[in-house]
Amino acid sequence: MVLDQTDKTLIRLLQKDCKQTTKALSNVLDLSVTAVYERIKKLENQGIISSYVALIDKESVDKSFIAFCHIKLVQHSQDYVVKFEREVAKLQEVLECYHISGDYDYILKVLVKDMQEFREFMVKKLTTIDHIGSTHSMFVINEVKHTTTITI
Repeated sequence: MVLDQTDKTLIRLLQKDCKQTTKALSNVLDLSVTAVYERIKKLENQGIISSYVALIDKESVDKSFIAFCHIKLVQHSQDYVVKFEREVAKLQEVLECYHISGDYDYILKVLVKDMQEFREFMVKKLTTIDHIGSTHSMFVINEVKHTTTITI
């Protein structure tokens, strides 16, 4: 799908605040409410807008300890990969999981309360998944930039 400048502006506005009314958006875009509504529906139907979410302040919910875990599997067979991915997707502490190139097979972004909770996660959940050969964890000292906005 080819996006025109109005679509791009609409996407930018929705990424900034998706709770804006179509009326408010129509005023900014200089379009009718119906035209804005139809553009949003088109973007949703095309899969460009995949969902709407509330972003939560980690400190407010006592989940501000961020760790990145590198995972190496013992083998790279399809069975091991599928099983690992299925199991890690169930872990609520894992916010993101990527299959990567390089020395490790996966990188996980983990969010927990503190080091104690991270240890519990590692011992009782992550390392109980079959076929993990090794792990290497790093802890966030300071979050320099965090955004969910994709520039188009």
